[in-house]
Amino acid sequence: MTSTIRTWLSSARSIAVLTGAGISAESGIPTFRDAGGLWRNFRAEDLATPQAFTRDPKLVWEWYDWRRSLIAQAEPNAGHYALADLEKRTPDFTLITQNVDGLHDRAGSTRLLKVHGDIWTLRCTVCGHERQDTRPKLSEIPPRCACGGIERPGVVWFGENLLPEIWSQSEHAAESADVFLVVGTSAVVYPAAGLVHLAKASGAKVVEVNPAETPVSGMVDFSWRAPAAEALPLLIS
Repeated sequence: MTSTIRTWLSSARSIAVLTGAGISAESGIPTFRDAGGLWRNFRAEDLATPQAFTRDPKLVWEWYDWRRSLIAQAEPNAGHYALADLEKRTPDFTLITQNVDGLHDRAGSTRLLKVHGDIWTLRCTVCGHERQDTRPKLSEIPPRCACGGIERPGVVWFGENLLPEIWSQSEHAAESADVFLVVGTSAVVYPAAGLVHLAKASGAKVVEVNPAETPVSGMVDFSWRAPAAEALPLLIS
């Protein structure tokens, strides 16, 4: 079957990919619920919200500063690099990621839609200005904009809507893809997981790469039980 998938990929004019936390976990980045599940007795769901930030921006930023320091120690894996290679050889390619860690960027991917934002982006809560800051540890917590306003992480928190433009482009990529790859995602976080159904309904060949079964495993064209770093280089060769 892998030879068939390679044929699908090599002959496709349009390819879209959806990646989730699994591909980052293979680089050693813990998911929200890893690393013991708690940070200072707080759950991620209690910190990654607008309400938590309004209540205690310093506490929320301390958690994000900790996460940034963990991410900074990680490197892109073979799965990230394989997707960057696939982009170079595909006329119409879109990589849609639920991850905020920036590993796809570091691997060389450029046609990238970050539906949940970017942990290395800081956005002012007063004037809206955004800037990139890739330091593992920030010198001031909470950080402040040049205008004096407190900055927040440029990520989508629980209870917030996805950026309309990014989501519209993601839906278009899923609808127009000849092949749709689903890599390292649990397929339980919506609306991102809905892209799999959208691609399938639009006629794409849908291929899942995940070590564990997911809610979409039964409806895709092929589901490969393997880590992304192992499977993707074999498919994209």
